[in-house]
Amino acid sequence: MSVFLPPDVRGLLLYGRIFNAQAEFLLKNKRVPKKAEPTIIPRPDHTVSRDEISKNALKVLYRLRKSGFQAFLVGGGVRDVLLGLHPKDFDIATDAHPEEVRSLFANGRLIGRRFRLAHVRFGRDVIEVATFRAATDGSEKDVDVSHDHEGRILRDNVYGSIDEDVWRRDFTCNALYYNIADFSIWDYVGGLEDIKRRRLVLIGDPDKRLREDPVRMLRAVRFAAKLDFTIDKSVEDSMHGHQDLLKNVPAARLFDEFLKLFQAGFAHETFTLLRNYGLFGQLFVQSDKALEQNEKFLEFVQAALVNTDRRVAAGKSITPMFLIGVFLWEPVRRRAEELRSSEKMSVAQSLNIAAYEIAGMQQSRISIPKRFTAPMREMLAMQPRFDVRTGRRALKLLEHKRFRAAYDFMMLRAECGDFDRDAATFWTDVQKQDDVQRATSFALDGKPASRRRKRPRRRRNPAAGKS
Repeated sequence: MSVFLPPDVRGLLLYGRIFNAQAEFLLKNKRVPKKAEPTIIPRPDHTVSRDEISKNALKVLYRLRKSGFQAFLVGGGVRDVLLGLHPKDFDIATDAHPEEVRSLFANGRLIGRRFRLAHVRFGRDVIEVATFRAATDGSEKDVDVSHDHEGRILRDNVYGSIDEDVWRRDFTCNALYYNIADFSIWDYVGGLEDIKRRRLVLIGDPDKRLREDPVRMLRAVRFAAKLDFTIDKSVEDSMHGHQDLLKNVPAARLFDEFLKLFQAGFAHETFTLLRNYGLFGQLFVQSDKALEQNEKFLEFVQAALVNTDRRVAAGKSITPMFLIGVFLWEPVRRRAEELRSSEKMSVAQSLNIAAYEIAGMQQSRISIPKRFTAPMREMLAMQPRFDVRTGRRALKLLEHKRFRAAYDFMMLRAECGDFDRDAATFWTDVQKQDDVQRATSFALDGKPASRRRKRPRRRRNPAAGKS
């Protein structure tokens, strides 16, 4: 059954037909402007310069255009330049299909089943190229689109035009298209105005868009923290009723989001917003409960996040395993106490076992790779060793491969009153001492070095050699 399209919606047919389902969506949605044609901002009237776009992204844009395709820089790259930031990631939208993109670039490869994309690699720099997508509810025959029972998009590889693609973007501020043909910006949804107002607005009906992809709630928080934007009330209202939908998102994808949320230099503000919107508990269930019950643990987590942001700002390295250990510390410690009450074992042993159990339970929400969980368990299990400041075993702790991470973790505990400050000062000072000074600090004076006991030689049985 066809759907009647009023004149102002027919403009969407400029670059290709629009599916009936999308037409119905546009007609019902108050947030979609009646005017289908984009507002085109010429180069003299905006601040996006090619000097702010990576050379590799420009290479891809120019080759697509030279080959007869439309080529637009889209998303965060355009948004960040308009905000006076220096974007690191550049995404490109085109009417070329993925296979056509791959044929143009020897260094390109296709990825993804949920969304088919092309990645064009220049060493470690990856330029993502996506084909314009059409709008469909999957009812059309032979359409490569699928949703789960909650409305979440499982697969969507229906290609269309730029006029259709814009409605598939998430936020208005991410739906600005920079046209390499004449360096203009195409704005269909008032994204430029929302950027000026520093406002996050979802394109389309917020409930429907969050059901399609619940991760948009996390993206809203991340953008609000990073860009100092306000989340639009309509989006906020919808978020408050859809937190549970994050349970349907694959745990591996949520780990990728975890990295974006907490390793971009805005971890503390992100954490605050996640808790305000009831989203942190969807990612770290046990940690969220512990935060509600223990004010000291909240103080510890906040100190770790501030420290992480400080390191990012200073250009220092950070590792996901450290913050994961921070978030899981109180649940691990509680479980370790339960283990020691039911079975005789050392504090270090109980922490190691508890960390293994809690990390395993956490995997159902966020799939944390073993390369992070294994060192995290070591870091937590090493904490009791800082209580001992004499003897050769204490001295040996300085040589442990996880010492630096465990030391930083201990210092955060001391900062929050969870570890003796004098002991923390001791471990700070001994790192600067020479061997003689360390021998004194660890009370090794006059003690002989431990030697391995020689095994007695086995005496041959004389009778064994007789025939």
